[in-house]
Amino acid sequence: MTPLLTRPLSSKSTARRTAVASLLALCGVASLSACGKTISIGDSPAPASSPASSAAQASPSASSSATSSGQGGGNSALQVVDSTAKDAGLTGTGGTVVGAVVQEAPPKWVQLSAVTSSSLSSPHLININQAALYRFDNDTAAPNQSTCNDACAVKWPPVTIQEGGNVYLAGVDAKEVGAIRRKDGQVQITVGGLPVYRFSGDSRPGDLNGQGVGGTWFAVGPTGNKATS
Repeated sequence: MTPLLTRPLSSKSTARRTAVASLLALCGVASLSACGKTISIGDSPAPASSPASSAAQASPSASSSATSSGQGGGNSALQVVDSTAKDAGLTGTGGTVVGAVVQEAPPKWVQLSAVTSSSLSSPHLININQAALYRFDNDTAAPNQSTCNDACAVKWPPVTIQEGGNVYLAGVDAKEVGAIRRKDGQVQITVGGLPVYRFSGDSRPGDLNGQGVGGTWFAVGPTGNKATS
């Protein structure tokens, strides 16, 4: 898989981290208007063609106010950061597991990166472990809802995150990222309003073994779109 966006690396990591820290400080002053956003659990965008989307576009100030204030259910807000975890000086995986390994606790942070693969006709998303992420046709974006629970969620682990955690991005527009409260109480990331998942049958970077399974599971694109073969 090839990263959709690449960033030049500085030869002086200290200087780079200082610059990133300064940028994040400026983002805080600017209420993250140019660097990301704060989202409340349950706040995720509706698809452009839906009536809900049209209503949201008709009253953007109301939705922006709820998002930036972290309101919408009294839950700890998530921070969407328009840069990579590495840019923020982070190493490791944030707690994200691979393949069939059970995600015992939600990761402290997650990363969504857009990449291209020779087997797919359009960019798709991977996590920090370079594992492909998927969408489920039986889920809905308006309202935002996951229909994959219990045994389904074992085979297709949802991309979860701790409340108050950070979502780092590479090649993904922050406005597409949201979060929902699952049936079991965990917080799941959404893209384009749709919940995103891993596939337990993918064990190596670049695996796309979940593509097309049951005619309902497909790699998810940067806007929540279906990445097809």
